[in-house]
Amino acid sequence: MNSSRPRLAGVLLPAFSARRDGDLGIGDTRALIEWMDWAAETGVGFLQLLPIHHNGSDESPYNAISSVALEPLYLTMEEIPGLEENEFSQARKLLGAEVMDAQMVDYTKVRACKNDLLQIGYARFLSGDFSQEKCDFQLFQKNEASWLGNFILYRWLMDQAGGSEQWDQWPAAFCHAARAREYFDRQLIERRDVVQEELDFHAWVQWLCFRQWRQVRKHADQCGVKLMGDVPIGISYYSADVFFQPEIFDLSWFGGAPPETMFKHDRFIQRWGQNWGVPLYRWDFLEQSDSSWWKQRVQKLTEIFHIFRIDHILGFYRMYAFPWHPNRNAEFLDLTAEEASRLTGGHLPQWAWRDDESEENRAANRDDGDKRLRALIAAVGEAQIVGEDLGCVPEYVRPHLESLDIAGFRIPHWDSDQGQVVKGSRFPECSFATFATHDHDPMAALWESYRLDAVGARSVEPEEQQKARESIRLMAEFGGILIDPENPPAYDFPIRWQLLDALLASRSRYVTLMITDVFGLTNRYNKPGTVNAENWSFRLPFTCSRMRNDPSFQADLAQLRLCLEKNRGLTPPP
Repeated sequence: MNSSRPRLAGVLLPAFSARRDGDLGIGDTRALIEWMDWAAETGVGFLQLLPIHHNGSDESPYNAISSVALEPLYLTMEEIPGLEENEFSQARKLLGAEVMDAQMVDYTKVRACKNDLLQIGYARFLSGDFSQEKCDFQLFQKNEASWLGNFILYRWLMDQAGGSEQWDQWPAAFCHAARAREYFDRQLIERRDVVQEELDFHAWVQWLCFRQWRQVRKHADQCGVKLMGDVPIGISYYSADVFFQPEIFDLSWFGGAPPETMFKHDRFIQRWGQNWGVPLYRWDFLEQSDSSWWKQRVQKLTEIFHIFRIDHILGFYRMYAFPWHPNRNAEFLDLTAEEASRLTGGHLPQWAWRDDESEENRAANRDDGDKRLRALIAAVGEAQIVGEDLGCVPEYVRPHLESLDIAGFRIPHWDSDQGQVVKGSRFPECSFATFATHDHDPMAALWESYRLDAVGARSVEPEEQQKARESIRLMAEFGGILIDPENPPAYDFPIRWQLLDALLASRSRYVTLMITDVFGLTNRYNKPGTVNAENWSFRLPFTCSRMRNDPSFQADLAQLRLCLEKNRGLTPPP
């Protein structure tokens, strides 16, 4: 364990959520630079983002169509060669206040708007005098050839299929990799210039993405704020990786999480669990290839991020797996295990490929995780790894992660010792403390939900009321707040900052506050088990510029600076 690492306080701010004056309905690299400058001035040590890889029709950042390619929606359009100011003004006018000022990202309209501008910029780039940029673009194509070729071909095939990434629904002429290459070769012969230009467009967009994000990293280094990225455990079934490298994946099994009764809104999760639809890895094949796919994946991220979080790091040890794709979930919802088994050739959801029931299995799973994670550690150099280890956590995982100097999560109101909250002073140094992730309610909403259930303001079962009282008691105890759990106070400014101050004072190497928690907002970024327009789309209701200058924000900003300054000098006790 490296106890010499500095303690850092961060703010979780998804890229899509950041807002700036003049953006096009979604956060972009320029907005993040503005927030980075604010972080440097305030004493925030890092900005934590969600994954920034290229999405398909599913706008979840955890279901990307590439393990390397970046999302064009986050491009700052004003920095694209060939575009002019009047075109941005026209784009903003076409989007209108309905999109520009909306609380949620309108992905359909924003993506169409930015793609139109990219097409205009690309045409001008090809015909204009951009000699240095063209040299840079050619060098990018050469340096990134190991992944870029497959990706841009996949994007071109998506265009041929009307924009769909669902390759198993593509025309028979190109629905498999070998056929797709033959189809492309024929098209190239028949209309070479047009096809090559279409293909190069997608490479050009990726050049723009990497150029801008590398500038974000450069700015981060200059202002002394670190960037924290995110690596999902899986990759979308509908991705360039799966389409062109199927040998890496077991396409008959899909990763997820075991049944969980807390998801009252979703009978499938209660009955079967969460089926994420990500294919399992063939770890034997990956190891034979020296984990080259995983190494490339994380090494590309280190060009942008100083720290990265591995989402569901438990999947490196073992994974809960479904023998059917989630598009068949409804078919299995009300079946018995016997009935489901008959439809899957005798298979049922299970731990892949060992459970943790025996000492022998636990040791084998730990050894597997050790090999896989050590390969990543060797690949990332100076970058630091955080492991999201929430969920059904085997007892060997946290000690093992600590032995590898990978900080695991600590969520205070989930950690109790014989009914007493575990104070931040007892958190291990090698840990990542936060009150919530993007998958949870912000503190304001969570406290109020517990409070309403605790006082009987909503119709809940007695055990649910008791659970709410216990949860709010643990939260209050962590913050040193005296309450009556049967009649707790409403969430307010003092409660918020007592809780956040207690978190910042913990021993953890990293402490993250969601941007929504800093300002007492109740908006949520994602609700697992649901698919709707509100997931992954919440935008801050203010720009960084307004937040700096509006008097209504000054109390929160002053309190944040005070807490950061107060806790900055704390060092872990021996």
